[in-house]
Amino acid sequence: MRKKRLALFAGLLAAFLAAGTSPAKSNKKLAQTGFQFLSVVSDGRASALSGAVTALELGSSSLFFNPAGMANLPGFFDVAVSDNRFIADIRHNTASFAVRPSRGRYGVLGISAQWVDYGDVQGTVVDPGDIGFIDTEILKPTASAIGIGYARALTDRFSVGGQVKYVTQQLGWSRVPVSSALDSDTTRVKNRLSPLAFDFGTQFKTGIRSLVFGMSIRNFSQEVKYAREAFQLPLVFSIGISADLIDFLSKSALMQSLVVTVDATHDRSYPEQLIVGLDYRLLDMLSIRGGYVTNSDLSRFSFGVGISRYGLSFDYAYTPLDYFDPAHRMTVRIVL
Repeated sequence: MRKKRLALFAGLLAAFLAAGTSPAKSNKKLAQTGFQFLSVVSDGRASALSGAVTALELGSSSLFFNPAGMANLPGFFDVAVSDNRFIADIRHNTASFAVRPSRGRYGVLGISAQWVDYGDVQGTVVDPGDIGFIDTEILKPTASAIGIGYARALTDRFSVGGQVKYVTQQLGWSRVPVSSALDSDTTRVKNRLSPLAFDFGTQFKTGIRSLVFGMSIRNFSQEVKYAREAFQLPLVFSIGISADLIDFLSKSALMQSLVVTVDATHDRSYPEQLIVGLDYRLLDMLSIRGGYVTNSDLSRFSFGVGISRYGLSFDYAYTPLDYFDPAHRMTVRIVL
């Protein structure tokens, strides 16, 4: 029986690998969406696994990946705060909170927030002179999202979750012509949009040891536009599996686990990706993690560590980036 289960897991893993490594189409997708800050991963554990967390339970942080993952919250409440020192001195921060009233009888409620500090940007306008432009004021673009989520375990194996987010992006002011005529009359326009976005996800525990399936749809929204061309938010479909390999291979291994998690993603902005993560946990306290993602122009590998004790945990992720300095992500979590 153990060999059959191991063969089943190996077959499912091979199917995911085949799906994620299929040849990409020649018409490569680029610049199809806006509000790309919604696609940035800042959670320390998820970042160390390169984002392959669709089938994992991450407490309140699941609101950023698969809301169903917070349905089985281990304590009464969970709060997490993350700091991401991203490319070009951009700071991407997230915070999340989840509470499980009446021991989960009515499900789990959660709140998520993320905000971005882009720093100062020099504004310019077109000018017929030799340079072709002139400087204007210093712009301070901002972006943020606040969400309210709900998750519930419908059975001991199947969980569902969803979230609605109020998303805001403000790119500063610009000057545009008053009419299409070739004149010098312009008006000052504020480039600000605030659409609603929706996330939905499920998780299914197969009953075959620790094997779990997950599915999520994130950033579903109507089209928006600043001036002329309409665009969409970074809609992404993800399916994933996860399992503790030690659970499959041995019953005698105590106080340790080796979780492998695999995600296949379909994003509107870039080709399909296969993401693989490994999380080795020792003595229910120390974790060593790594991840790999295919079809990425920015990063492929991630590494990280985690320490948890008495309901307090700290996770750190290090991600080498092409053309930029490495990204450092840290998360502090409290579960009581």
